[in-house]
Amino acid sequence: MKKGFLSVFVLVFALFVSCSPKKEQKQEVAPITISNDIERIEPPNWWVGFKNNNLQLLVKDPNITEATATISKTGISIKKVTKGDSPNYLFVDLEIDESVTAGKFNITFTTKDGAKKVETYELKERNKKADDYLGFSSADAVYLITPDRFANADTSNDIDSTLNEKAIDRTNDYARHGGDIKGITNNLDYIDKLGFTAIWPSPLLTNNMYNASYHGYAITDFYGVDPRFGTLEEYKELAVKANKKGIKIIMDQVANHCGLEHWWMKDLPFKDWVNYQDEFTNNKPVEISNHKRTSNQDIYASKTDNKIMTHGWFGNHMPDLNQRNPFLATYIIQNSIWWIETLELGGIRQDTYPYPDKYFMANWAGSIMAEYPNFSIVGEEWSYNPLLIAYWQKDNKNKDEYQSNLTSTMDFAMQQNIVDALNQDETWGTGLVKAYEGLANDFAYQSPKDIMVFLDNHDMDRVFTQLNENVENTKMAIAYTALLPRIPQFYYGTEILMQNTAKPGDHGLIRTDFPGGWNTDTTNAFTGEGLTTNQKEMQNYMSTLLNFRKNSETIHNGKTIHFAPENGVYVLFRILNDDVVTIILNKNEDPHQLDLSRFKEVGLEGKKVTNIITNKSFNWKENLLLPTKGATILTTKINK
Repeated sequence: MKKGFLSVFVLVFALFVSCSPKKEQKQEVAPITISNDIERIEPPNWWVGFKNNNLQLLVKDPNITEATATISKTGISIKKVTKGDSPNYLFVDLEIDESVTAGKFNITFTTKDGAKKVETYELKERNKKADDYLGFSSADAVYLITPDRFANADTSNDIDSTLNEKAIDRTNDYARHGGDIKGITNNLDYIDKLGFTAIWPSPLLTNNMYNASYHGYAITDFYGVDPRFGTLEEYKELAVKANKKGIKIIMDQVANHCGLEHWWMKDLPFKDWVNYQDEFTNNKPVEISNHKRTSNQDIYASKTDNKIMTHGWFGNHMPDLNQRNPFLATYIIQNSIWWIETLELGGIRQDTYPYPDKYFMANWAGSIMAEYPNFSIVGEEWSYNPLLIAYWQKDNKNKDEYQSNLTSTMDFAMQQNIVDALNQDETWGTGLVKAYEGLANDFAYQSPKDIMVFLDNHDMDRVFTQLNENVENTKMAIAYTALLPRIPQFYYGTEILMQNTAKPGDHGLIRTDFPGGWNTDTTNAFTGEGLTTNQKEMQNYMSTLLNFRKNSETIHNGKTIHFAPENGVYVLFRILNDDVVTIILNKNEDPHQLDLSRFKEVGLEGKKVTNIITNKSFNWKENLLLPTKGATILTTKINK
């Protein structure tokens, strides 16, 4: 929050214009006085060089609607000023000429009686070209982290007395535990050695709620880093150091709702800033979403059902933002772009994607992709129906002609199929056939390899719990997920068999502290100290698998052929030119002879293949003995 202080800062720009080979002329820009009289302006800064040269400023200050705004910088013009319904908000629309250079300038707000308030605003140079913002892809493996539960590297920020939740308690699964941004930064080597190329931390922005603020999804300041996680500079440091290791940062964003303690909930800019605002301001019960997400596509859905779905609050503590308000819509779009530029992001994960106004979401994604054509965005559609997952991916041929502009969706359907395939007995319609038939649904997707597949996340039981703590089944699930034509995402701790079996469905326990992230921990998964044999084996297994995957163009972009499961065995091939990667899922406890003649069309006869886990090689012949239950991963080309 900005307070009034005054200091003098002289900006002198020397523009050298070559008028002739013999003489250069120097143009000096007059100095400006740096001032911060306004309570809040958002975005807090912007950049030159965007395709869209418009910028809308939210200006909040007591009785600011009584003021007239003027700007001191040539090339920046005020196109429109809109007064909020609250007297404390102005929305100032600027047009930035393409000739404008980076620098600071003053915006002056003058009241009718001549009183002035001045705010210094800055346009920055962009650090890299728009085309160089490369999003995540099928070449990546994503590590999902709940930051409060990963590692506490800075105990000095554990408690912030200015915020509503003022304690940490590691014995309480729903309290804050103290994990922070530095905890991720300090353990980048660990994440890199595991083979991950992208990190998705759950939201790190300020969550000034009275309880359960640790998860981050009830944001109370869309431009502020929660001080209990660290500072903006530490967030930037994480992004820079991760990028140097070839690791992208995917930011978890929430366009659907904010936290009830968001600063604007005490003074809403317009009468329609949030849905069911009249009820809220008059202390009446608000409508809660019915969560009927199919109403977005259902040709028979009632308007009532769809309205409650999209307008209803996600919960009593999460006000539903009204993206049909054009000023809020612009605010959300600009906020996303601000974070992309500030952190040089490698992607965005958008929470609760079907809940906001879907036409706004198409505009939001389209606005981002227009500025960053090689960027990636994944949306959360929690549905086990591939038709609904497909609906949200860009270029899908929807009957209602809806175009989402969204590059990636989350594959909840395949997640469930993989778990069922390994948990169920082998019959005509159960067991491995679930994965086989689930993958067959890829015909419905515009780009299957751009869909994000996963085994669990922060909102569902740990995969080790889902698979009844069966180590071999968990290995098979991980291997299959990593080799699919998808973008694989794994939740932190999967590599050490973390589980929540004592309390299935309990979110606090699902988001368990990562051992070794706190100085008092007796087990340290970062170093291996105190881990069980099974945990160490799983760590090594995932590291070997994901590092192989990292360097395998065949897995990234190869075609896929799979054969229907027979006798408890399911075989899938990834093929690119003369390279073939094979995964064999075997559910037989006893030794099993696999007849390889069935796979003749793949063309492996007589070729040398190598097991990527054991590093043992053999020639592909008529039969292959599978000594025990588990996954076998073979390649015709060893990565160098």
